[in-house]
Amino acid sequence: MRTEKRDFNKAAAKWDEEPRRVKLAGDVARAISEEVRLTPDMDVLDFGCGTGLLSLNLLPSVRSVTGVDSAQGMLSVLNSKIEALDLSNVRTMHIDIDKGDRLEGSYNLVTSSMTLHHVKDIKPLLDRFYRILVPAGYLCIADLDLDGGRFHEDSTGVFHNGFDRKELRQLLVDAGFEDVRDRTAASMTKQVAGGEKGEFTIFLVVGRKG
Repeated sequence: MRTEKRDFNKAAAKWDEEPRRVKLAGDVARAISEEVRLTPDMDVLDFGCGTGLLSLNLLPSVRSVTGVDSAQGMLSVLNSKIEALDLSNVRTMHIDIDKGDRLEGSYNLVTSSMTLHHVKDIKPLLDRFYRILVPAGYLCIADLDLDGGRFHEDSTGVFHNGFDRKELRQLLVDAGFEDVRDRTAASMTKQVAGGEKGEFTIFLVVGRKG
């Protein structure tokens, strides 16, 4: 694992051209909707929103979505979608927690998909997620099961080669979340080193603020 931060701005323009990313966002959104009752009065924060693939999948079922990302290039793509679709209930925020930026606001649901493995110190982030959730609000995190470092061809900015679900559930419990559970949300087949195809599973961990 290389500890320098990956520059996602370079990949932003062509990010959505990868079908497996689009499919993954749909699969994760479906898993979230099966675990959490999404309602028209819910305000959602999507942490590490990228180009908004997950955000826009959730949007029809909730009141608003705030997409947060540290890469302005990704947010620019999402902002273009917001303008093209004339969406008044989606906004973006450029926040880089590595530079000391803080998550603020009040939300019914916080989501994060395929972002946590890029966060070096997870505990403070989970604590912040807990603080910005309203009572009985939910946190939904989707990420890789332990992958032995095979998933990423470029390990720049990858601090975790997937996660042990049990250990991550315990981190949520330690942060104060209740009713913590996990399930498989999706699977992905992609080429790995050596030209072989690897099969990877993506979990969803859910916790509720008491």
